[in-house]
Amino acid sequence: MTGTGEEFLAAARSAAELLRAPEVAAAWRRPSALEEFGVGALAGHLAYQVLCVPAALEEPQPVEEKVSLAEHYRRVEWIGAGPGADVNVRIREGGERLAAEGAVVLADRVEATLAGLPAALGAADAGRAVRLPFWGPWSLGLADLLVTRTMELVVHCDDLAVSVGLGTPDFPPEVVDSVVGLLARLAVHRHGAVPVLRALARAERAPTTIAAF
Repeated sequence: MTGTGEEFLAAARSAAELLRAPEVAAAWRRPSALEEFGVGALAGHLAYQVLCVPAALEEPQPVEEKVSLAEHYRRVEWIGAGPGADVNVRIREGGERLAAEGAVVLADRVEATLAGLPAALGAADAGRAVRLPFWGPWSLGLADLLVTRTMELVVHCDDLAVSVGLGTPDFPPEVVDSVVGLLARLAVHRHGAVPVLRALARAERAPTTIAAF
């Protein structure tokens, strides 16, 4: 298995542990830290980042063109879209559907899926094309898909932990390096190199935000 696969699995295990926390179940029907998301829907969206990987591997290899990670993020609709945009409504509704049977069922499902992922990823070609059903007409290499899911897991673990009053999980350094590297590249694409450099190196000239999304 590649390092990208190991990083994904490490982030997925942290997510599974967080989804099992009693604080998450207790807050299931409360609002989360994300606008328009309930805690249950956010937990469902977090769980999806694990559940979607074996589902993608079980599908026939897509015929859609395989694009780079940078091109993928250039094409996605949700970057910069408001909470009421159709794409974000679909994302919330997907989380709500996964959460419909409650916290215990969702956590069980994630743990069962995670148990089979090391073997599935170990047997898969890292360059194999895969795609998720809500994307437009393109695919990614498996390794790039795992990078996107690792970022989603880390970011949404923080969202969910904050929502229920828990500390954000401590991710391994290699996971943090991968996610921060991806977010930095996306921030440069969105804001330009100079604002990002200043935010990281010159507090006196730092812009208000260099948020990647």
